[in-house]
Amino acid sequence: MKLVIQRVKKAKVDVEEKTVGKIGKGFLVFVGITHTDTKEEADFLAKKLCNLRVFEDNDNKMNLALKDVKGELLIISQFTLYANTKDGNRPSFTDAAKSEVAEPLYEYFLEKCREYGIKVEKGIFGADMQVSLLNDGPVTIIIEK
Repeated sequence: MKLVIQRVKKAKVDVEEKTVGKIGKGFLVFVGITHTDTKEEADFLAKKLCNLRVFEDNDNKMNLALKDVKGELLIISQFTLYANTKDGNRPSFTDAAKSEVAEPLYEYFLEKCREYGIKVEKGIFGADMQVSLLNDGPVTIIIEK
């Protein structure tokens, strides 16, 4: 599993011109899932994500986690995180898990994040989504397990 995390002041995702997920301050997270990913990777990454300390404290040091700032999560599935661009100019996506494997693990990951007491919004798995955000920083972190 691979996460691309962006600290945001706000973010939303639209499908067919309708907002399906929206947050204020928090993280916009793109999640890629590969064939060998399991619930153990999802557990590890949910804990890491929800406890990631990249919000400023009173001394302007990145020292606070989502719960400390009442932050929210907008989590979007994104198979293109497993694009292979080694050969040619057209990416191969064979490293991305098929939807029958990826979607249940994505939903499991969402639930694990909710267990940390964080508000979690999401996109629609496999849909054509338009994501809007207002970056905060910018702060972008990639975590892989």
